[in-house]
Amino acid sequence: MNNEPLLRLFEARPGEYVSGESISQELGVSRTAIWKQIRKLEAAGYHFEASRRLGYRLLSVPDNLTGDTVTRRLESNVFGQIIHMFDTVESTQNLARAAAEEGAAEGTIFLAEQQLSGRGRMGRGWVSPRGKGIWMSMVLRPSVPIHFAPQLTLLTAVALCRSLKRITALPIGIKWPNDLLIAGKKISGILLESAAEDERLRYVIAGIGISVNLEEADYPAELLEKATSLRISSGQKWAREEIIADFLKEWEQLYFLYHDQGFGPIVTLWEALSVSLGKPARLITPQGDIVGIPIGLDESGAIRIELGNGSVRSVFSAEMGEPL
Repeated sequence: MNNEPLLRLFEARPGEYVSGESISQELGVSRTAIWKQIRKLEAAGYHFEASRRLGYRLLSVPDNLTGDTVTRRLESNVFGQIIHMFDTVESTQNLARAAAEEGAAEGTIFLAEQQLSGRGRMGRGWVSPRGKGIWMSMVLRPSVPIHFAPQLTLLTAVALCRSLKRITALPIGIKWPNDLLIAGKKISGILLESAAEDERLRYVIAGIGISVNLEEADYPAELLEKATSLRISSGQKWAREEIIADFLKEWEQLYFLYHDQGFGPIVTLWEALSVSLGKPARLITPQGDIVGIPIGLDESGAIRIELGNGSVRSVFSAEMGEPL
């Protein structure tokens, strides 16, 4: 059964219940076929209300992104000038990496309505249901040595945090190195993967996942204590294309500021947005745990930890636990 006739029937009767018998007669299909198609539409993001006595009523349609809806809002000059839009993919990171190998221009973006195998740092999975978040990857070609790559991760976190705070007015902060939190719960994932040659970065693939309009039912029960969305935190839906456009503008400005003035301005901005500084924490590293108080970033992007004996140690890679 094609879903178009069924959708046209509901769209012709906005806000009204349509009985299963009426649908069956108008479309010439069985009640079972109707029920199955309703389930498929719900899986695609359509919301229905069902009444045993009255039938079905269409409550809302999915908020579909297109390259055009994003492009119309863009104010960036490089980032997002080329957008590849997909419905369902395994991972936008994989698509962007393949394109980068083929010479894709800096700022080329891959957006998907749904990811089946989205991933975050440390190989973790990422919940990315259809039509409710921003699942994207972008090709970067920075002119910096390979050992500066971690700075770009921190820069991206700053750009996203500044943009989301401006749009939503929510109390969003950064947990080192690049987790964005609201009241201790994560709302985004940032993953930068790079390829290098002769100590120079050939390209960087920046993967961004933003939990925009997810509802509590979209999360596995075990994640609700650790994750949230802009919708859950604010009580309202957000226009994803507006968020993408504003973020790309902020990200581009900071990216070129970084190339012009170095990492110093990014350090200042990151520290102002951090929720990690000044609070005792445990950092988990392959060499063992480190307990101390994060006091800032060093010039490379490593976190500076004041240990119990008063000495300061720079940690380049670790998993930061909850504040002690």
